[in-house]
Amino acid sequence: MQQKVNTKIILITFMIGAFFAILNETLLNIALTELMHVFDIDAPTVQWMATGFMLVMGVLMPISALLIQWFTTRQMFIGVMTVFLIGTTIAACAISFPMLLAGRMTQAVGTGLLIPVIMNALLLLYPPEVRGKIMGTFGLVIMFAPALGPTLSGVIVDLFGWRWLFIFVIPFALFSILFAFKYLQNVGEVTRPKVDILSIILSSIGIAGIVYGFSSAGEHSQGFSSTKIITIITISLLSLFLFVIRQLKLKEPLLDVRVFKYKNFARGVSLFVIVIMAMFASEIVMPMYLQGPLGYSAKVAGLLLLPGALLNGLMSPVMGTLFDKFGPRKLMIPGTIVLVGVMIFFSNINPAYPLWSFILVYIVLMLAISAIMMPAHTNALNELPKNLYPHGTAISNTLQPIAGALGVSVFVSIMTQGSNSYLEKHANPITEQVKNDAMTIGVHHAYWFALGLCIVAFCIALFIKKAISPDYDKELKENTPT
Repeated sequence: MQQKVNTKIILITFMIGAFFAILNETLLNIALTELMHVFDIDAPTVQWMATGFMLVMGVLMPISALLIQWFTTRQMFIGVMTVFLIGTTIAACAISFPMLLAGRMTQAVGTGLLIPVIMNALLLLYPPEVRGKIMGTFGLVIMFAPALGPTLSGVIVDLFGWRWLFIFVIPFALFSILFAFKYLQNVGEVTRPKVDILSIILSSIGIAGIVYGFSSAGEHSQGFSSTKIITIITISLLSLFLFVIRQLKLKEPLLDVRVFKYKNFARGVSLFVIVIMAMFASEIVMPMYLQGPLGYSAKVAGLLLLPGALLNGLMSPVMGTLFDKFGPRKLMIPGTIVLVGVMIFFSNINPAYPLWSFILVYIVLMLAISAIMMPAHTNALNELPKNLYPHGTAISNTLQPIAGALGVSVFVSIMTQGSNSYLEKHANPITEQVKNDAMTIGVHHAYWFALGLCIVAFCIALFIKKAISPDYDKELKENTPT
């Protein structure tokens, strides 16, 4: 007989740990300039605080499927939160930039493994008919924490200094570990599949190279024409290709790519990736435009976009409940139509547009994303049999940093190329007005590409149906929340 578990206590435990781990992802964004002065380093060096964090998370996501099957839920959660706490403490005590970076990368290990552990446990704990609400509640943490990060960071740095960005997190991480020790119960079974070292090496090279290559392309002056960038991305793609071939041949794959034979999973994850690209790109391109032609400071630009980001998080549980009641199509199809409309607006923007229109349309964008992203993710995972949950969550979480890096690099590259083409047509001197016009044209080009992606997303949404797992009847009997 399966042990009865208190699902509410487990969910609370997960949300406490996840909130502060995910908050940490964006908590340092505002402080990077301060860290450059404190440690006397340049922008490309300090950027490793963000790029390196994303790299480590991306590399660890595929391995999470293996670890989830090797250790209990209690061991994994308490273990990864302890690693996160150690990294936070190292960073808080850092006396040099290498020490600070080491602490930050250790934090990334904990954060990178935490999300797949939690999502896999939630799939096991809750039957499909209530998963939308539960995933939406967890989505509140995933969306709200990073949205709050930059604003909270600015306040903490101004009032207390950069070290307090880490000191502030320590007691909450410690509380999460102690709370888990007392209340967290195990979910699922430990099967201990065979460890394939070559698969780990191939996936690590492939994912690290993809994230680093595309992230660097967006910052590199030559973009995707750089020989270094092309070489890194080519090697990475080859590694991923060999990784996939190997997984198809292994009896116990590190990451079972056969999950893509489930049509709703493949379509849902594709839609999820497109929306992630559009969201990450908008979070980069729009602040740049607000700070460029519109002339706002970085903090003001962040505050102008904050209402949309917060509303996106707050609406996540609501969209989850609507998903449970109406299914995915009635959310995703209208959501993708709204996305198309928003991209049409952004592809025609200019400094003459009133400021309130930018804020309002960004709010609409984030509402549309909340109607698509979590329902698409949940519906995709719902179709998988129970034994593939670790692989499905690992793959979807692996694709998130890849989609983010790809979105940012591609959109910034398109914007830069559009701006440069406009500038080349104008003789010197290049006035400030010409530079602003060039950036406006570049932003138009970026959002034309985004418009094309959103049209693809709409077409995918038309073919998505409400997913039912092959293990549905069994899960319905076993996973009734207490």
